[in-house]
Amino acid sequence: MADIPPTPISHLSEVEAAMAESVSKFAKEVVLPRARDMDEAENMDPAIVRQLFEQGLMGIEIPEEYGGAGMNFTSAIVGIEELARADPSVSVLVDVHNTLCNTAIIKYGSEALRNKWLPKLATDTVASFCLSEPVSGSDAFALATRAEETPDGFRINGGKMWITNSSEADLFIVFANLDPGKGYRGITAFVVTKDTPGFALAKKEKKLGIRASSTCVLTFDDVVVPKENLLGDRGHGYRYAIGLLNEGRIGIAAQMTGLALGAFENAVKYVWNDRKQFGSLVGEFQGMQHQIAQSWTEIAAARALVYNAARKKEAGEDFVKDAAMAKLYSSQVAGRVSGLAIEWMGGMGFVREGLAEKYWRDSKIGAIYEGTSNIQLNTIAKLLQKEYTA
Repeated sequence: MADIPPTPISHLSEVEAAMAESVSKFAKEVVLPRARDMDEAENMDPAIVRQLFEQGLMGIEIPEEYGGAGMNFTSAIVGIEELARADPSVSVLVDVHNTLCNTAIIKYGSEALRNKWLPKLATDTVASFCLSEPVSGSDAFALATRAEETPDGFRINGGKMWITNSSEADLFIVFANLDPGKGYRGITAFVVTKDTPGFALAKKEKKLGIRASSTCVLTFDDVVVPKENLLGDRGHGYRYAIGLLNEGRIGIAAQMTGLALGAFENAVKYVWNDRKQFGSLVGEFQGMQHQIAQSWTEIAAARALVYNAARKKEAGEDFVKDAAMAKLYSSQVAGRVSGLAIEWMGGMGFVREGLAEKYWRDSKIGAIYEGTSNIQLNTIAKLLQKEYTA
């Protein structure tokens, strides 16, 4: 057998490259022109959501037999990154829907659940992942939401907080403690629909960034769930959530590298073409060029971590540490680059006429959701300690 030639980590297959090209075009022509208005309105344009389905971006990894695109994980990462260059709010909607919710149904759903929901998730139904609660953020499994078994199924009571996609979603993957005496071993996952009696969106949060992305408080008041809506095995929700979040962190990392690219490109076009001081373009000053070069190097390094984690995940290798490093570093780079971009652009970076300040506001969430930066550092350190301890 002939040796397979080595390829760069960031090399894209023909299918992945086509995905990057098509999503880039969609992001520039459809999403970018609406990004500022959606941010100001703090609302996702329903037309954008419809077009995301039409573009096949909501069922990237869903197998073709269920109506999805049947593509690989890196294709999803490529799409998430390209969307974030235009609007991180749209990007995170696609990210959570694909890497957390679709994956949960594909991996842990019964055949009946897969047949019922995957075609909808690929074509017209947004999904939401409901884990966090007011008292369980980083300690995501100190769940107060409870489920009890009934003759016909289950009854859920409690509340969730910081839930992404909640305004747009019709399907919710809800984690509740079915056997509180067993601690985290009682945590179980359920599929809940928006029209279920007793389920309600109690409050929509007003946020610093990603303002077009809906983030709501949810309440469950004697919400009855049929037996067939049990997701996977009883008491396995903890393991499911951990696995899904490890994959999801690569998606958030891609959102942050896309954001950094968008902020960088927006700023350098201005300083190399328009902004002049002392008779010269600002981008021609050596001090500015050094900052630009440093920022691009950091973006390239962050993208290498993201694509390496994605490839290891696809290869079936242990990628937990890689995902944590990718999310940690990419969120740091997104914050630094988007902050510098404002300074490069001067007054035009500070006003809300363009997108520079929006990229910076949007970057702040990268160090918080799907595991804070400190949680990522804990994960990396624990895995390193295990590796280097005799």
